[in-house]
Amino acid sequence: MALTAVITGASSGIGEATARRLAREPGAELVLVARREDRLRALAESLPVPATWVAADLTDDDAPARVAAHVGEHHYRLTLLVNNAGASWRGTFADAGYANVRRTMDLNFDATVRLTEALLPVLRASRPSAIVNVSSTAGRVARAGAGAYSASKFALAGWTDALHQEEKANGVHVGLVLPGFIATEGFPAAELTGRRLTRWMVSDAGTAAEAIVDAGLKGKAERYVPRPYFLAAAVRLLAPALFRRAQSTGAGSAMTTRTGADAAETDRARE
Repeated sequence: MALTAVITGASSGIGEATARRLAREPGAELVLVARREDRLRALAESLPVPATWVAADLTDDDAPARVAAHVGEHHYRLTLLVNNAGASWRGTFADAGYANVRRTMDLNFDATVRLTEALLPVLRASRPSAIVNVSSTAGRVARAGAGAYSASKFALAGWTDALHQEEKANGVHVGLVLPGFIATEGFPAAELTGRRLTRWMVSDAGTAAEAIVDAGLKGKAERYVPRPYFLAAAVRLLAPALFRRAQSTGAGSAMTTRTGADAAETDRARE
């Protein structure tokens, strides 16, 4: 069966890499979703398959309906939804407070849930189909200074498990991808790539795109990127006290890197 896929956060990073990877599938048609229309247009024109786009901020009230209407008008069916859009603003809870938790949940969790709700009827009608939710290793293991991000990704992972059980009978597979450090525009990981001892911890967007294919087209339940990152989640589950002691040595804070969203806020503050 030919592939028709919606990819959010498609203007750069994992989303762009996923679009390029899925474009290699026979008969693929893609719908690219992100805020930056110029980038979406350039990406669509560079792909060897039919690709349309919707320029939208997924936190806007009308965004899910706009994407659903676009799919109905231009593609008529949907066999894969990749919920990849997300961001992180670093800050401790004492400093950044509820406001940071709310805006992070709004994009990383609520927007995904709302878009999935809008597209679920066409996914069911197009079965067999799949949803891939891009969480994070931070959705299993939290770090100081990134609690809001982890909260959103923990929520996404839990909701994904429940949704998989609910939609299996309807022919909709729901998979989960949990990237670790992936060097992208939104998550540069410069603090890690700049040091020889930590450079090995950072993977690339293409590897994450292959994991999305595994969790979507190949029906895998979940994939860590890179695969060994599941060990951190296993230690957190099996030996929580030991894990907390290890984090208290400073290892956790050393891996709380500055994000693209942080940089954008700094730039705006300087203007």
